[in-house]
Parts: sequence; C-alpha cells; structure tokens
Amino acid sequence: MAQGTRVEHDLVGDKEVPADAYYGVHTVRAVENFAITGSTIARFPELITALAAVKQAAAQANRDLGLLPPDVARAIIRACEEVAAGQLHDQFVVDPVQGGAGTSTNMNANEVIANRALEILGHPRGCYDAIHPLDHVNLGQSTNDVYPTAVRLALVASLRRLGDSLRALATAFATKATEFGDVLKMGRTQLQDAVPMTLGQEFTTYAVMIEEDRQRLTEAAALLLESNLGGTAIGTGINGHPRYAGLACSYLAGISGEPVRPAGDFIEATQDCGAFVQLSGVLKRVAVKLSKTCNDLRLMSSGPIAGLGEINLPPVQAGSSIMPGKVNPVIPEVVNQVAFEVIGNDLTVTMAAEAGQLQLNAFEPVIAYSLLRSLAHLRAACDTLATRCVPGITANREHLHDTVHRSIGLVTALAPHIGYAASTALARRALATGRGIKDLATEAGLLTAEQLDTILRPENLTGQAPLPEVLTTT
Repeated sequence: MAQGTRVEHDLVGDKEVPADAYYGVHTVRAVENFAITGSTIARFPELITALAAVKQAAAQANRDLGLLPPDVARAIIRACEEVAAGQLHDQFVVDPVQGGAGTSTNMNANEVIANRALEILGHPRGCYDAIHPLDHVNLGQSTNDVYPTAVRLALVASLRRLGDSLRALATAFATKATEFGDVLKMGRTQLQDAVPMTLGQEFTTYAVMIEEDRQRLTEAAALLLESNLGGTAIGTGINGHPRYAGLACSYLAGISGEPVRPAGDFIEATQDCGAFVQLSGVLKRVAVKLSKTCNDLRLMSSGPIAGLGEINLPPVQAGSSIMPGKVNPVIPEVVNQVAFEVIGNDLTVTMAAEAGQLQLNAFEPVIAYSLLRSLAHLRAACDTLATRCVPGITANREHLHDTVHRSIGLVTALAPHIGYAASTALARRALATGRGIKDLATEAGLLTAEQLDTILRPENLTGQAPLPEVLTTT
C-alpha cells in the first residue's frame, strides 16, 4: 500500500484510496471511468444538499422502523446535516455525466456520509464493519429511487432561485416602463413602421412576459415534487420495509421544506422522465423570450447614429480593439448566448428522456446536468441583465418624437375619419415629399387642425385613454 492511502475492496477487487478522503473505492473507480465534463457534482451544491436530505430521511425512517441501531442512525443523520450545511462538498468528486444511471453519484454520497459518520463515532475512515456505505447509509434504497428524488429536489431549489431572479428582472423592466410612460414612439411590425405606442408600453410587455414565465416555472416545480423514494430498483419496493416509503417521504418533506409526496405508481415513476421534459420545455420558453427581448434591446439601441438609436444601453466596457469609441450591447449579447445554450440543452433532455428503456432511464445524469446548467446560467443571465443593463437604459426622447411625427404610420389613425383610399394617397405623398402627415392632411383640407390635434393626441394614438367620438370630416 502506498503511503497516504488505504485499501478498500469492491466486486472488481482491491483499490487504493487516499487515506484522508471521505469517499471510497466506488468513487475512485467512477473518477477514473468518467472524465467527461472536467467538473464534478460539487459544481451543483443544490444536488449535494438534496442527496444529503434524501439520505437523512432514509436514516430517520430506518431508525423508526428499528432497522438501524440508534447510534448508527444518529451518526448518519449528523453527517447528513453537516453535508447539507455545506461541509465536505469538496469530497463529491464524480463527474456529473456518468454511466450507471447515477450510481456513481449515489455511491459518492454513501461513502462520504458513511466515513463522516464513522469519524463521529470515533472510528477510522474505511472501517465499514461499524458503518457501511451500502448496508447502513443506503439501507432500503437503490440508486434508482435515491438519485431521481435528489435530482428533483435539486431542480426545485434551483427553480426557486431562478424564479426570484425573474421577478427581479420583471421589476426592473416595470420600473423602466413607468419612467418611459410618456415617451411616444413608433411601433413596428415586420420591421416596418406600424402605429404609435409609448416606450413604456414596450417595456411593460417585457415585464409581463417575464412574470408569465415565472408562473410557468412554479407549475413545473409542482410536478417535480412527486417521489419514487421507497420503490428501490424498479418501483416494486424490493428489500424495502412496507412502511418505509411513506415515512421517508414524510421526513424528506420536513427536511427539505418542500411538499414531497409519494408517487401514485412507483413503477411508472421510476421510469418516467416526463417532469424533466416538461421543465426543460419551460426553460426553453424562458430562454426564447429572454433572447427575443434582448434582440429588441440591441435593435432599439443600434447605431447610435446609423441605426434606430431609440434607446441607449449603459456603456459597461469598451467595444472594440480597433474602432475607438465603439460601445457594444454586450449584456444583451451574453443573455442571447445563454438562451442558445438552454435551447440546445432542451434537445439533449428530449433525446435522453426518449432513450430510456423498460423500467429505468439510464440517461438521467445527462438530463440532470443539462437542466441544472440551464437553471444556473439562466439565473446568472437574468441577474446580469437586471443589474448591469436595464436600470441604466435611457431614451432618446426627441429622436423618438420626431420619428413619430415623420412616420406615415400616423395615417392609420386618420383612416376611420377620411377613409382607407384617402389615407393611402396621403401616405404616398408623405413618402414622396418627406413632409409630415399632419401638415399634408391640413393642406389638403381633409381635416381641420383642431380635429387633427384631437385624433393625434398621444393618449389617443396609444390606446391609453378612451377614444373620442367619431369626428365629422370637412
């Protein structure tokens, strides 16, 4: 045995493990076998906390059922509480993408908790006669019910945090909408002038869209709180106590603070990845709408001279190594890129969920990895947009005012009063001469100046006040 190591044994044979490690032989083999992403499951602290919660709930249920000696149960529970509090996360070293349907992650947790519990009872690490990773920490469990339950809890915790970030972003847009409530501008369809609106209405739309998505996330979270814990290998509950599932779920709800409930059919729940697909679809929805919003911000701020130049994004860094003075919309750009990633992750989740066979889906690790990354990156993107961009946006008020009064879009408001044909002719004259609609309509005697002033009042143009009665044309 090399200095600084201990020898552990599994079905493959003996293996040296670092003497000071809380993990054991199964984890070491997993580290050797799965060097895929260059990261570890510790990258997702929500998952480690969820694993600890599941193992604690299991220990408490097994203690109540008389299946674990009280001192062993106490040590395991204390070890789980320490892990949930953030300790020993550096000992969770397996790659998140792994073969074995999550077995390596489950064993990493079993070994860390067992060795810390041994230490609590005064035993050296690796002395598994006293507390065994499988016989005690994993008692009455299988990777196939532990891993998906922990993943679901981790996703719910991440969803709650993303929901908070979305709420903050919606608030930032709503605040800006109030500031821009009196700024008249041209709305556009198919990138062409349409009809007037306010910049406040435009920013209100972003706040409403984001809040709608936050509500959809809440709905997706509810689907994740159904657990197959107690179903063991395939949902039949083999090697489990008849009362274990109900007890474990009850304890897990108390530990996690989430209303975890036992699945209606454990066999179905063990193989079904529908809740993951549902969540992934909602995250894609969030990403698509965030990206569209950022496309709008980039377009409205384009220029500043040769583009639309309607708004100014806050300058956060120099934009070019060759063009002096150039400032780029880097915050919306980074949010766009996160959105592209999330949309790609949705395809990964879809294919992995579809690829399951019979009583188990072996590809839940890549599902978990994809969803946890999407949640983390979306949260960071929302926080960045809400703090580094939206509050600093300003409006080019005079420019927006001029574009409204030079746009032929105003003629739409006149159509009910002078007819579609006359309005079309007026629009053509405006385009040909470069003159404003109001001046041309007055000159042609189509409406009086007083009537035009009434029709073209900003609150009438933008639907922010009741429309006046139909005016009599001259």
